Amino acid sequence: MSGPTARWLLLDVAGTPKADAVLADVSRAWLFEGTELHALREQGPALVDLHDYPVLAERCGNEPHIWRGLLLCSEASTAQLLRHLRRMMTVSVGLHHRALLSYYSPHTASYFFDACDARELSRWLGPISQLRWFGGTWADRAIGCEGWQQLNNPGLATAPLAIQESLSQRQLDKLQTCLLEQHAWRWSETTRTDYERLWAHLQEGLALGFSERTVLDEWLWLRLQYPARTPARTLSGLTPREQLACLRHLWQNNQP
Repeated sequence: MSGPTARWLLLDVAGTPKADAVLADVSRAWLFEGTELHALREQGPALVDLHDYPVLAERCGNEPHIWRGLLLCSEASTAQLLRHLRRMMTVSVGLHHRALLSYYSPHTASYFFDACDARELSRWLGPISQLRWFGGTWADRAIGCEGWQQLNNPGLATAPLAIQESLSQRQLDKLQTCLLEQHAWRWSETTRTDYERLWAHLQEGLALGFSERTVLDEWLWLRLQYPARTPARTLSGLTPREQLACLRHLWQNNQP
């Protein structure tokens, strides 16, 4: 891990099993505090000034698999930084939907910030001069090649981040990939199936129109039971669920 010493840790509490024991003795600011998610503040991320806790800073570097979150370099005050980090949380998706952007999760960060060009990155990082985290994509995790990621703020002149900033199509696409790869990883872990094989089956299912989560899961289970079968092309006039039932009938009865 290179670069200037991080001043702040934005800890993903939900992804850090040991967080409760350590945070009991650490002064921190809850990111959800004072927001519409206030009731869930202790399940949300916590901002810690590492200058006050050098031992925790050392542990973040030595045990990155345990201390999940983002390391931030910023000269902003605590209030200024919190204001910006809270503004990053809630985004607009299309014209009528809002969503919580869990950018503080190392996995989400590995997709989301990769979807930002230099101007977007300057806007999203705002007062943060550098961002570091240990992680990668879900595919990286599946094959054991997670590592330290680092982003430097390009520092381009941009307008401040808007309240409920709208996401670009590229950002939305990357976040959708994050969700799909996470789903494939969970199936891979649960069924002890090679991740690449599971991901290929998931892509087959999506190509056949099985985009609804329950139908996609039924497809994955069927596909694992019949690994040698070749998926049929989409059958016209059938809903995805009807098509899946047809495939199940054909394969169970050993029909082409």
